[in-house]
Amino acid sequence: MKNQGVWVSPTEFVRFSEAKRSSSLTNHIATRGRIDAGSMGGVNLPNPDPILKAQGKDITVYRDLRSAALVGGNVRRRKSAVLALERDLKRANAPTKVDRFIRDWLTDLDLDRIIRELLDAPLFGYQPVELMWQPVGLFTVPEDVLGKPAEWFFYDQDNALRFRSKEAGQDGELCDPMRFVVARQDATYANPYGFPDLSMCFWPAVFMKGGLKFWVQFTEKYGSPWVIGKHPRGATNEETDLLLDSLEAMVQDAVAAIPDDSSVSIVEAAGKADSADVYRELLEYCRSEINVAMLGQNQTTEKESNRASATAGAEVTNDIRDGDAGIVAAALNGVIRRIVDLNFGESVAAPLYDLWEQDEIDKTLAERDKNLTDAGVRFTPAYWMRTYNLQEGDLAAPEVATAPTAEFAEATLKPILDQVALDQVIDALPAQLLQEQAEKAIAPLIEALQQGRTETEALGLLAEAYPQMDDVALQQTLTKLMFMADMWGRLTAAADRED
Repeated sequence: MKNQGVWVSPTEFVRFSEAKRSSSLTNHIATRGRIDAGSMGGVNLPNPDPILKAQGKDITVYRDLRSAALVGGNVRRRKSAVLALERDLKRANAPTKVDRFIRDWLTDLDLDRIIRELLDAPLFGYQPVELMWQPVGLFTVPEDVLGKPAEWFFYDQDNALRFRSKEAGQDGELCDPMRFVVARQDATYANPYGFPDLSMCFWPAVFMKGGLKFWVQFTEKYGSPWVIGKHPRGATNEETDLLLDSLEAMVQDAVAAIPDDSSVSIVEAAGKADSADVYRELLEYCRSEINVAMLGQNQTTEKESNRASATAGAEVTNDIRDGDAGIVAAALNGVIRRIVDLNFGESVAAPLYDLWEQDEIDKTLAERDKNLTDAGVRFTPAYWMRTYNLQEGDLAAPEVATAPTAEFAEATLKPILDQVALDQVIDALPAQLLQEQAEKAIAPLIEALQQGRTETEALGLLAEAYPQMDDVALQQTLTKLMFMADMWGRLTAAADRED
């Protein structure tokens, strides 16, 4: 290309070199404000959830689903699975004072309630929480973290959270990021509201409710036998009504009084069992769909499931549980990040709140600690108690070392000092003397190696030269050193006994 650039409009040409320096590279190009969509007027960004769009309602329609026994029970099970996890603050790269500060703040919160409120995010897609700040000494921390109804908030065209305030009108009131943190599930630029799991339960719950209604009506109609009364053709209306009252009493009490010229017969609703199975299969299908949406399995509703599979199916699958725990941790870490920014500065690392399954972390830590212990690392009792949640008295007291004997004394401060002194005596020996004695002792061996033409001949010469080695002087020097070391040790042990 002759001109290194591109025409961005019929009248504007931008060179590549200029584009590299242009700040427009950091700006969004594909935005809602630039698209041609007449239905997207104003500030409000409607929730793109297909169920809510079809119903023309907000997420309050999902709150009504929790009154259903199956949906409400699964919601309780989802939250209980996360609350059963181990949770704690991890220091990571945060300074010690920051870690202690956040720990002290967390102890004053009702974390179980906060976690339950944050776990509404997987159900409704998003869950805003408001931070109630208060000064504490020289610092400012949230006194409480309160979950607010999600239907009170909406997102604008810039994906910014807004509160449906009466004073702000249709545009709503822009929420301060320091006051609000939003827990969301699978939120994207196109859908900042996140994905609500209850949307997958809407139609199965509706059909199950309708199917149960028709099944009850069917049972009332065909579940009991029909009692048919016959009266003479010329009977009056009063006589007919009296017969009907008698039949109704007969159905309730199995006792009735009828005229002697009337007859009663009982007719069974035969052939209706197959019709009843249609309602039963519809209910089972709806229950299965709800369990799959909420728990990730449907074993508890299958006819073929046995006790073991049903017990396993009653549990929330690990991936769903871990996903819920990740949403909670992300929201709490967002709150912690704001606290650290406000009190210590944005450049200071913040500790991280985490949730995990105790069995998994115990196995990983145990393998790591075993490897470190085998490598010579010694952990303190405080570490074992903190890491493995031990109690006072679980760890045996370390054994007290007994007093060593004189001849096999343990290494203490005095023997270490004595060893230094002994090493100094050895170092004081003339190095030239030791070198001459060593050379004199091994001179025949070196000469034999130089004369040997093959390996076999060299070995033979070494065997002949070995008796000629003059190592008497070297042996005498080493004997003197060993004697000095032995006497030094005995004198030191005697001095220790006197002390």
